[in-house]
Amino acid sequence: MTQRGVSVINTKLKPFYMKRMYALSLLFSVLGLTLCLFETNAQEPPLSDRIVFEEIDGILSVEAEYFYKQTHDEQRKWYVTHKENLPNVGRDEDTPHIFESSNNAYLEVLPDTRITHDDKLIPGENFSNEPGKMAILYYKVAFKHPGRYYVWVRAFSAGGEDNGIHVGLDGTWPDSGQRMQWCEGKHKWHWESKQRTEAVHCGEPWKIYLDIETPGEHEIMFSLREDGFEFDKFILAKGTTFVPEGQGPAATISNGKLPTAFEKVSENFKFN
Repeated sequence: MTQRGVSVINTKLKPFYMKRMYALSLLFSVLGLTLCLFETNAQEPPLSDRIVFEEIDGILSVEAEYFYKQTHDEQRKWYVTHKENLPNVGRDEDTPHIFESSNNAYLEVLPDTRITHDDKLIPGENFSNEPGKMAILYYKVAFKHPGRYYVWVRAFSAGGEDNGIHVGLDGTWPDSGQRMQWCEGKHKWHWESKQRTEAVHCGEPWKIYLDIETPGEHEIMFSLREDGFEFDKFILAKGTTFVPEGQGPAATISNGKLPTAFEKVSENFKFN
């Protein structure tokens, strides 16, 4: 009687449980898709901190996408862009600029909500005039020759609100590393080493530098100034006679092994 009673109850409850199971299955499917999309946009460092870039004869050259750590990325984050990875993270109105980028890849800090001067400037969200507050990248480097090194960055600027970044050293943000600025070389990859000042908003040369006081390993950092900034490569050069051309010298390392270069694209490559 008890067994029969249970059997009757189970029979009556079966449609209810079937509906609940179907709903849960649908929910997990949606969650799984969401997690999949999140993972697609997630940006893990491509290198470990065991890989150390090396200065040779007063030149240190590093691909921007080869950072080993990223912090302070709650509001904005750096994303690697290459042929097989086209980030889709909020507002970003320009097309990928992989063509002629060094190593066929670059970084962009997204989302990009301040594209023109008419878009609202929101400190702590899409802009930071103070270094070390938002979207910080970290690179392990080694110097043989201490001294003053001028910082060059290869960037792609499409307007007046995507052309600034900060650079720091060993956890500090010196005045000489703040407000790197681009005004020339729009709509193409362009090397620059100028600091925005009150006197010259488009930047003054030879004011962006880091003083390396001791040989050995150090840490170079870059942090957001304006969202939408596209970052291809950086060079630290000892002295003012060096001016990089083209894609600049190849990166060299003192420890570890670099991954294979990303796949090239043609000038007329069509992105889906």
